[in-house]
Amino acid sequence: SDDTRFRRDPRLHPSFLRGGTPPGKKAMMTKLQVHLNLFIHSRGHHEAAWRHPDASPYLLTDFRYYEELAKKAEAATFDSIFLSDILALGSDIEHTPRAVLDPIPLSGALAAITEKIGIIGTASTTYVEPYNLARQFASLDHISNGRSAWNIVTTASAAAAENYSANPQAQIEERYARADEFLTVANGLWDSWAKDAVLDDRANGQYTLPGRIEPVNHDGHFYHVRGPLTVPRSPQGRPVLVQAGSSEPGRAFAAKHGEAIFTAVLEKSAAQDFYRDIKSSVVALGRSPDQCLIMPGLSPVVASTETEANQYARDLDELGNQEVGLTRLSGAFGGVDLTHLSLDTPLSPEDFPDPRTLQGSISRPSLIVDLVRNQKPTLRELLFKLSGARGHYTFAGTPEQVADLMEDWVNDGAADGFNLMPPVLPKMLDAFIEEVIPELRKRGIFRTSYEGNTLRAHYGLKEPASRFD
Repeated sequence: SDDTRFRRDPRLHPSFLRGGTPPGKKAMMTKLQVHLNLFIHSRGHHEAAWRHPDASPYLLTDFRYYEELAKKAEAATFDSIFLSDILALGSDIEHTPRAVLDPIPLSGALAAITEKIGIIGTASTTYVEPYNLARQFASLDHISNGRSAWNIVTTASAAAAENYSANPQAQIEERYARADEFLTVANGLWDSWAKDAVLDDRANGQYTLPGRIEPVNHDGHFYHVRGPLTVPRSPQGRPVLVQAGSSEPGRAFAAKHGEAIFTAVLEKSAAQDFYRDIKSSVVALGRSPDQCLIMPGLSPVVASTETEANQYARDLDELGNQEVGLTRLSGAFGGVDLTHLSLDTPLSPEDFPDPRTLQGSISRPSLIVDLVRNQKPTLRELLFKLSGARGHYTFAGTPEQVADLMEDWVNDGAADGFNLMPPVLPKMLDAFIEEVIPELRKRGIFRTSYEGNTLRAHYGLKEPASRFD
């Protein structure tokens, strides 16, 4: 049992995994604070959100759309906003908005019109050089005065490989081996300037101090980089490192490097298993568990009554395109033919390929198979479930019920906070801000104002040490 495991190793108790005092030691009881990130995606995270009358009228290439959402999230004191990315256009572009702006320049633009909120941009280690990306994120951290973060991804898409002159695409083990060395180089480059390296002594003509800028001289398997970086050490020392891999190599990578981890779960028990696994791995690597936040995706429909919320969710589902959903489900399993499956017959895990045999993404197919094993939905029910937030946790209810869920997950070892994925933007973000945020504050588990100026301050993360410390 969990209690037995906690007695055997108190470091695995949820209170300790958040950096608190393990069981058996006296400590003042404080309410755990919920961290909140806004995931900006399409016109909402439901696949049919772009068609809904409550969705934003702006095109996804219109900066006003992102500006409006970022300012609302900052006014509500969210920790951060998150911008995802794709490196190849999907085959469903005829029926699904897939045109997205590059998150790196978009992050810079959003930094200029906000003051406090953190800005997380996605970039792949698979098709870019460490020196380029290290320069870009160091620059973003300066531009934002210490609010930048990098969502680290590896790219499994065959279509992306063809866009980057890399066909066939790398297998999962190579992608993560490359990513690990990539992080070694990037961290070294960010640390190649001491904090006090820039003297800027105009009167005596000395711009930097001697011996406070050093080359990296990395000579590895994938990369050969001399350095130093052309950008001085940034306000946070390094940008916050965010990760979202849930495969076995992805979890190992996240435990080693991740400071905030986004994850997709379809059930609370899966969230608890993931939380315990990652936090215990972080401890085993000698890291402090409170220096690695875990934030599952949550896509809530919020309404004044449970009946209204459920009806809103059903209306969204009815706007979805079943053929597009089936194609996407097939694609998650390497393009397997699913057309022989009846829409209204309960599914079994044997209806899908074993996720461990796939060479693309493994984590999302595994979640789907686990859901099928535990809940035995029909294909129609599964497609509805996945249309809500692509395998993340969906919920429909009142503000109090949403707050209950969030408080329960944080107190019960399932989350440090949430990657909020409103099903329709901006409507469901507005509902969350107006109704759920006050409920969280009333319970004393969410801030009323920012206490710091950097994303590390919002997340409670320490500045990494460098070679000069």
